[in-house]
Amino acid sequence: MIGRLTGVIAEKSPPQILIDVQGVGYEVDVPMSTFFNLPALGERASLLTHLSIREDAHVLFGFLTAEERNTFRLLIKISGVGPKMALSLLSGLSVPELAQAVSRQEAGRLVKVPGIGKKTAERLLLELKGKLGPDLAQPVTVANDAQADILQALVALGYSEKEAVAALKTLPPDVSVSDGIKLAMKHLS
Repeated sequence: MIGRLTGVIAEKSPPQILIDVQGVGYEVDVPMSTFFNLPALGERASLLTHLSIREDAHVLFGFLTAEERNTFRLLIKISGVGPKMALSLLSGLSVPELAQAVSRQEAGRLVKVPGIGKKTAERLLLELKGKLGPDLAQPVTVANDAQADILQALVALGYSEKEAVAALKTLPPDVSVSDGIKLAMKHLS
């Protein structure tokens, strides 16, 4: 497995680059986020890579950050999402934007990426839920420990953080944890 390449950028032709590593030129497909942050032709660059082996080809994908590569690897594990579609997603949305779209369950945002239809977007939202880090959509503030416990319990019961925060806002400020969970669940149903 080729995990990283460090060499001189010999060619740039979106979404592919040619990186010369001590006389050997590697063709590497990169997302646009990586492509636009690469140094100029003739300069040295270091890319984290993922090697995709298919029956008809061996394709290298390159990323400037471990976060991008990890997200790419997470995407290609999803049924119906191949390396090209994962690359397209990372070209259309940054990792934080993708995490935000998943946390807010915004299928419309994913559909704007070329090659992503409504059904694929819904599958992505379902498969990625809870896997791209904390909810980046909004910082959650709670007034006291009881509210924090209620919020945590609602999320553990399967409600989204957004739903749980909305339910918290309907509760009296001095409610106990058990009563708060009951009232919040009534509000959510």
